[in-house]
Amino acid sequence: MKLAILGASGHGKVVADTALQAGWTEVVFYDDAWPELEENGAWSVAGDTAALLSQLAEFEGVVVGIGNNRTRLAKTRKLACAGARLATIVHPRAVVSSQANIGRGSVVFAGAVIQVDSQLGEACIVNTNASIDHDCQLAPGIHVCPGVNLAGLVTVGEACWIGIGASVKQQVRIGAGVTVGAGAAVIRDIPDGEVVVGVPARAL
Repeated sequence: MKLAILGASGHGKVVADTALQAGWTEVVFYDDAWPELEENGAWSVAGDTAALLSQLAEFEGVVVGIGNNRTRLAKTRKLACAGARLATIVHPRAVVSSQANIGRGSVVFAGAVIQVDSQLGEACIVNTNASIDHDCQLAPGIHVCPGVNLAGLVTVGEACWIGIGASVKQQVRIGAGVTVGAGAAVIRDIPDGEVVVGVPARAL
């Protein structure tokens, strides 16, 4: 199976490596820095977004390998509108409940755990060793960074960034566009657009 990744970045390399371990047989990168950018680690860059859109029929799956949440979400939606077959990439050493739902264009890396009845929107990242407990609701375009722990019944709004090693108490609601700092402990609801840090987490 042949996968196209839009975004020749460090994050994109992890997506490519995860895809190969998950059974994809070939990965091709596209990036708008092409032709100046010709390779991304072990992989070549074949063209820009326009080139990818003209070659969608060649791929069994397409995913966006860009770390910026809003950019990744916007490009995922553009590809969907163009008829791309959006792939969901799950590392074979991730544990995902059969009763969980992961949106198209999302990636789940090694060591991650997603428990029963959790719902993830499109273009999410669940990074290395992150855990999402039961009945969580994650909107599109979220990045759950390495080592994050979300307790049960947590709700997270669109395009949030949950920083490395952060923890979120059960039943907390996090608004859209929130940034949670590395190692923060979130024990209360957070409104849209806030940046919170510390233990317990407080707005900057």
